[in-house]
Amino acid sequence: MARPELAWLAGFLRDFPGPLGPAEPPPWTASTALLRPDETAAELTEGARGFLGRRGAPPLLAASLIHAAVSGILQSDLGDLKKQNLDQDEASDSGTLLEAAPLQRRFFNKLLEICREWQKELPALKPSKRYLQISIHATRNTRRKMEDRHVSLPEFNQLFGLEDDVDRAYFAVYDGHGGIEAANYAAAHLHVNMAHHEKLLENPAEALRDSFQKTDEMFLLRARREKLRSGTTGVSCFLVDDKLHVAWLGDSQVMLVQQGKVITLMEPHKPEREDERQRIEDLGGCITYMDCWRVNGTLAVSRAIGDLLQKPYISGCADGASFELTGTEDYVLLACDGFFDAIQPGEVVDHVLEHLTQNHGDGLQTAERLVAAAKESGSTDNITVLVLFLREPKDIVADCLRDPKASPVDEGAPGSFFSFGANN
Repeated sequence: MARPELAWLAGFLRDFPGPLGPAEPPPWTASTALLRPDETAAELTEGARGFLGRRGAPPLLAASLIHAAVSGILQSDLGDLKKQNLDQDEASDSGTLLEAAPLQRRFFNKLLEICREWQKELPALKPSKRYLQISIHATRNTRRKMEDRHVSLPEFNQLFGLEDDVDRAYFAVYDGHGGIEAANYAAAHLHVNMAHHEKLLENPAEALRDSFQKTDEMFLLRARREKLRSGTTGVSCFLVDDKLHVAWLGDSQVMLVQQGKVITLMEPHKPEREDERQRIEDLGGCITYMDCWRVNGTLAVSRAIGDLLQKPYISGCADGASFELTGTEDYVLLACDGFFDAIQPGEVVDHVLEHLTQNHGDGLQTAERLVAAAKESGSTDNITVLVLFLREPKDIVADCLRDPKASPVDEGAPGSFFSFGANN
């Protein structure tokens, strides 16, 4: 019986038997017409992930194909794709800009070339050793636009060509405001910036934290060129073997549940936080109350990617934390404020356990249940929930039945193997 990867390659090559010609449009639309050279890897990766995902490519195969194609393109001469005669706005953020459409076309043809090679001899596709079951659900809710974005990358190693024996997986939720551009940009670029960080292998916590500021700086260059005013909060978690690294800007949050108890991993960046208020006032800004505490009377968060007109009061420097996993952890949950403004962490444990019990330990629809609970509790905002089960949901239910008095008390950082790292 043919491997599913080979069957997929055969079908893909039947649909695309030859390279795209110079006048043929790429199979997906670029986020912008012009790219700086430091944006190309992320933009090509993001476009290909969406395209191959929609075509049902096996995830490990898709990630490995994208890595091979991106590497091939970055090692080639892209000089003929430079836009000539830049106008003043275009020239202000970079001396070099590449035309996105012909770059995508060249990248897609490289992808086809690799597919043909791999159809003849498929390389080894090494799966993760870690148990992960992922449940994700997102809804526009009653808002006019959906400005949340999320990233789920259990195939992190394959996407970036990491061949050591270390298990890695990356997950994030971004909550945009004032438009979707900043959230889209962060969802495409932040994990790529982390993967290319010089300290990724020796200090992944620092690489994760730094990638927020790097992404903020990169987006601000595009925002100036394209006159974008949007921003986004963000929360990410990076699993590296038995370590959980988290980093965040703003009020999207991550929580950990261990043996039915909530472990606090972070404190959101809100203007009323005393240290945030002091930082903003020291810069000459102000915190005012207008239905909630706001920076300069506008934003209800004090740190974010983007928000060009509110820099430096809205900081792009992330806070981070690391947690040593012992194997007793149940799950990690990432969500935007549309969820956490309606559901308290202790309630999460009750909702999850009730759902797992009713569904005989099947956790795949857990995020959908949590989103429904937030709506029932009055949330009208965009809602995104991402649940990472670190052990079998059936075992979580069984443990609770053996110890029904287990209480979802918030342990907090002081009593855990937990360490904060911050950039102020």
